[in-house]
Amino acid sequence: MPDSAASRGTLEARYGVVPLEQVRAMSGLELLQALCDGRLPTAPMCRVFNGDIVEAQFGRVVFEATPTREHLNVMGSVHGGYVATLLDSCLGCSVHSALAAGQGYTTVEVKVNFVRGLSEHTGPVRAEGKVIQVGGRIATAEGRLTDAAGKLLAHGTTTCLIFAI
Repeated sequence: MPDSAASRGTLEARYGVVPLEQVRAMSGLELLQALCDGRLPTAPMCRVFNGDIVEAQFGRVVFEATPTREHLNVMGSVHGGYVATLLDSCLGCSVHSALAAGQGYTTVEVKVNFVRGLSEHTGPVRAEGKVIQVGGRIATAEGRLTDAAGKLLAHGTTTCLIFAI
């Protein structure tokens, strides 16, 4: 688990959903930075993939996670959905980092290219998403999933719909 996540305290306080009124009042970058530094609880989904958001800048977001035995498919490799989830998270959040207060997004399309397999012995992985373009209604982003040595494991792109929340 990333150090920033470990420092957040009890599981009950660490995972949660931010009230919509609070989300509406913050820019996407403000919200994501508050998640990174533990001022707001991290998404319950992060518990599922054993990771967390660790960096947020305008147009760029990084998640770190560590696949475990619980993420294996029946053949003993990490399920592709694990990789897709990490990429969808960093891609969507990179778009969110560029949005103003009162704006939200949802994924319309995500494409993932699997380059190398993951196992329970892969160790920590890093998913970095970067905005390509943000318009009035549509945004696109690209991302990479790498291992601790920087070796590419997967890459992908997303299209997101932007709307008022």
